[in-house]
Amino acid sequence: MEITAQPLTREAFAPFGHVIDMPTAAGRFYHDDALGNLRIEATGNLSVALKEPTQDRPIRSDMLERHEFSSQTFIPVDVGRWLIVVAPHAPQGGPNASKMLAFIADGSVGVTYKANTWHHGLTTLDKPGRFAIFMWTAGTQDEEFVPVDPFTVMIP
Repeated sequence: MEITAQPLTREAFAPFGHVIDMPTAAGRFYHDDALGNLRIEATGNLSVALKEPTQDRPIRSDMLERHEFSSQTFIPVDVGRWLIVVAPHAPQGGPNASKMLAFIADGSVGVTYKANTWHHGLTTLDKPGRFAIFMWTAGTQDEEFVPVDPFTVMIP
């Protein structure tokens, strides 16, 4: 399967989560409605990551992940372009790869994946990227990784 990454838009990403614009003016902006936790016993988990850019073009993968009970938020700290690949949960279980979409974001936006949204691992494109990452964890069933039929993402 081959998909071409499109520029990230709020409307196209809405079924999978929220786009978070980084401020361009002074002030504090809240995104509480973007966070989702489906377990009472879960606690907040904040981490930071440095990802080296993927040099391979096109990008090939055969793995997706999800967080069934938690949203997962990626906030760019120092990032160029980065890749977002998502797929809805299929009625029969697992990712619905036939509805997979790919987006390219820049360092001016973060995203929150809704709970139970299948997605590809964090991938930066042009330079190393630093992110703050938030999700809810309970120590069990926090993340699930599944093999999928190989897919290719074309980067314009």
